[in-house]
Amino acid sequence: MSKKKKEVLVEEPIQVKDTSPRWEMKDRQYYLRKGGRPLTYVLQSKSTRKKPLLWWDDNKGVNREMRYSSNQKSIFVDEQDNNVMLDHVIFEDGVLYVPKQNQPLQKLLSLYHPKKGVVYEERDDVAEAKEDLIDIETEMQALNTATSIEIDQAEAILRVELGSTVDKMSSAEIKRDLYLFARQNPVLFLDLVNDENVVLRNLAIKANEMGIITLSQDQRRFTWGATDRKLMEVPFDENPYSAFAAWLKTDEGVDVYKSIQKRLN
Repeated sequence: MSKKKKEVLVEEPIQVKDTSPRWEMKDRQYYLRKGGRPLTYVLQSKSTRKKPLLWWDDNKGVNREMRYSSNQKSIFVDEQDNNVMLDHVIFEDGVLYVPKQNQPLQKLLSLYHPKKGVVYEERDDVAEAKEDLIDIETEMQALNTATSIEIDQAEAILRVELGSTVDKMSSAEIKRDLYLFARQNPVLFLDLVNDENVVLRNLAIKANEMGIITLSQDQRRFTWGATDRKLMEVPFDENPYSAFAAWLKTDEGVDVYKSIQKRLN
């Protein structure tokens, strides 16, 4: 009788996808944060007893001491030989350019140095391009919106920035300054366009300037200008005109709003 061969099941190895970021060989540029542009700035590039420069290695479970040496392939002390040539890491006019041939310094600055994101950043052309694109698109949206705004709303929006100066401006000046405002500060401009209370605030300010209503000296109460009859109390810690604008939309305030509109016209 022939013996049956035993079937042996061989499990195929599981393919694990490498999701770790790949290191790209390229020239890199670094810049000091917060607009700092001193003539020279020396970044710490070696570990000392008083100021250790360490990186925690999860694989080895230890803090590894770092130092930058121009003649070593690694910035880790435990991987360097005894022939170390220490070198300074200097930002000039707030910028440091590191060519792709200097991989140890690039990796120190891009991967390991604790001051990255605190003292300096690496320039990212793609991220900057995306931010620039968002800024341009926001400016275009603001300018397109400005072209369709009626003069009363334009006056209300500009009053937030220019105050009572708007009262002395012609319609052409208001439109011109509205376009300039939309171009120079598009985010704030769009916020004001979408603020349903901005026109009501403008109405309240104009009514107060013309004496139709009166805001008390302590900015806590609105009254009719002619009779001194109380209209509303301003809640604590609120802007009086913002509070009055919100109040005009209540059942009690609607009639006051209509009355003010008639007197302004």
